[in-house]
Amino acid sequence: MSTKIHTLVDALGNPVGFFLTPGQAHDLQGADALLPHMQADTLLADKAFDADQRVIQPLEAAGKTCVIPPKSNRKNPRPYDKDIYKARHLIENFYCRLKQFRAIATRYDKTARNFLAAIHLAAAIIWLN
Repeated sequence: MSTKIHTLVDALGNPVGFFLTPGQAHDLQGADALLPHMQADTLLADKAFDADQRVIQPLEAAGKTCVIPPKSNRKNPRPYDKDIYKARHLIENFYCRLKQFRAIATRYDKTARNFLAAIHLAAAIIWLN
């Protein structure tokens, strides 16, 4: 069984929200759950989130900025700020710290509820350090 962990982090790389999806699910399912609750003014995301109707247009309607590189097959590539996009490494750093917890990296828990609880516990420890 595989599970994807979708996470929002703040400007310091500290987690502010989690959502679990099955491993075969697309990343936009996590975006649908997390982005309506996003309080930041800017979203930094990878190419998987380059979706006009599901991500970009709702955030722009809310007055937020999206820094998402366009997919290579996009007919009209959108511009994005490459300098701001360099800060996206903070989410990758958080995942590296999260996977230092063996129970998270190997997914010991059988239920999604217990696995999410373990993620919250590990994230709290990361936040405190």
